[in-house]
Amino acid sequence: MAAQTQGLHRQAEKSGIIADILRGRVEAQGYALLLRNLLPAYRTMERAIMRLRDRPALRAFARKEIFRGNAIEQDLTEIVGEDWPERLSLLDAGADYATCVEQAATGDGSPLIAHAYVRYFGDLSGGQTIKSVLKNTLGLADKALTFYAFAGVDDPSGLRERIRAVVDGDAAVMHDHGQIVEEAAAAFQCNIRLSNQVRDFLSTDV
Repeated sequence: MAAQTQGLHRQAEKSGIIADILRGRVEAQGYALLLRNLLPAYRTMERAIMRLRDRPALRAFARKEIFRGNAIEQDLTEIVGEDWPERLSLLDAGADYATCVEQAATGDGSPLIAHAYVRYFGDLSGGQTIKSVLKNTLGLADKALTFYAFAGVDDPSGLRERIRAVVDGDAAVMHDHGQIVEEAAAAFQCNIRLSNQVRDFLSTDV
């Protein structure tokens, strides 16, 4: 799956607020806005994963220690305060991302594999670079960066490779392999749109 979506992956890394973060050009409020708009997609995905955890590929993700929803909420509280739901806007792209994940979880939920792969694999790999940049540029403490911590996972890099192997192996033999790849592309497009919309919102919010 990685080979088919390589171009979109690179595009996502160069888009909007993600590009700003990697260049050290983001403020804490901007990063928090990104987290706030990722949260609905994670919550939707994690509920669906638990409901569909008997599917072989999704079983690899049905581990609460890799779920990110609670970590995101903890980080938002640390960065913004307990009133973050009132202070941070839910953008159209954030709501649409959650809807896309919800639609992927209908029926047998096969397309959900793609969303889980894109987010969790990214969090376990490139997310670690983002964590380091945020720590250096914003001076955020570890308790405000639990999104990337994966507490309870002894070997994050090993988990990342197991996820890749399970998902690629399962998707390759599925009769709807093409649909899984298309959904992975859709997941990257959701992330790109969200990243761009967060940056645009910050530039117009005065």
